[in-house]
Amino acid sequence: MVIQPKIRGFICTNAHPAGCAHNVSTQIDYVKAQSHSDEGPKNVLVLGCSTGYGLASRIVSAFGYGAKTLGVCFEKAPTEKKTGTAGWYNTAAFHQQAEGAGLYHKTLNGDAFSKEMKAEVIEAIKQDLGQVDLVIYSLASPRRTDPETGEVYKSVLKPVGQSYTTKTYDTDKDLVHEVSLEPASEEDIQNTVKVMGGEDWELWLDALAEAGVLAQNCKTTAYTYIGKELTWPIYGHATIGKAKEDLDRAVKAIESKQASLNVKAYVSSLKALVTQASSAIPVMPLYISLIYKVMKQEGTHEGCIEQIDGLFRLLLQDAPEVDEANRLRMDGKETNDATQAKIKELWQQVTQDNFHQLSDYAGYHQEFLHLFGFGFDGVDYEADVSPLADW
Repeated sequence: MVIQPKIRGFICTNAHPAGCAHNVSTQIDYVKAQSHSDEGPKNVLVLGCSTGYGLASRIVSAFGYGAKTLGVCFEKAPTEKKTGTAGWYNTAAFHQQAEGAGLYHKTLNGDAFSKEMKAEVIEAIKQDLGQVDLVIYSLASPRRTDPETGEVYKSVLKPVGQSYTTKTYDTDKDLVHEVSLEPASEEDIQNTVKVMGGEDWELWLDALAEAGVLAQNCKTTAYTYIGKELTWPIYGHATIGKAKEDLDRAVKAIESKQASLNVKAYVSSLKALVTQASSAIPVMPLYISLIYKVMKQEGTHEGCIEQIDGLFRLLLQDAPEVDEANRLRMDGKETNDATQAKIKELWQQVTQDNFHQLSDYAGYHQEFLHLFGFGFDGVDYEADVSPLADW
């Protein structure tokens, strides 16, 4: 079939297998062109391995450091009449490249929040790897089923304490407008913390340690976004922010419970990028379009693979530099005062009439298409391709 993007609002409902493979190859080529230490991880577990920062983490682990990688994701397989998800095709492409490079790779597809998946992962580690020395937590989901009670929790995007009105950009309508959000209830906050906080990360490390598959001196990190003043009301100081604060709690809990193994846990703050998650958050499409404009002018713009390649160099140090909250920071090129001042100035100026001149929405939209394998030079999108792809 000929596969063209089907965009509805802030999501694309299909994906292109050849485009996704091109995306994976491009990231692998970048990593292979960099120099890496021989002292990197040997056996890496990536929870949320199929898109965005999680996929980049798997690529850096394997093609930067030669590590064996075990991944967990939740993706939909293609049929003869319907494409699979982008993550499915990304994983298929990663497997093909890893196979060609002689690198161990295995991916388990299912609910990472469940006890069953934890048991399946532990069995795979025991059979193939023995132990893991790096655990990447990069899960992004709007809902989570509690493995003990079976209750389903859903996250919400709301400010905390008071309502909030700000500018946003509606990608579906090509419209800059104001959006008002009512404050979250206490239940909203607790539900969001349940889905996006550190509880599941902590449960994963508990299960791995109890099964004896965590290596001595293992490191683990969960990814977050902190942002600055323009995004704090809807991100840092909102329901999502409360969930992110819970990641800091989980760091202390993990290190305390796994002290005998000398496990080191970190929250890693990364820069704002176009992802399937950020596209759904009010304010972010407008903010990201503006920071892309500024950071590209400054020569500081980075994508997922550049961010994660740099993060690994920091994370793998014996005593990496951390901020006052003990987090690893890869967002400094975005959040520094000089860059933020430029973004704030554009934010005050931007209107419906000048949005496309002041912003880099073209770059934003291109990266959005790239998430699903579309918009790449060198890929023939008029070609008749099979949607089928296996791992």
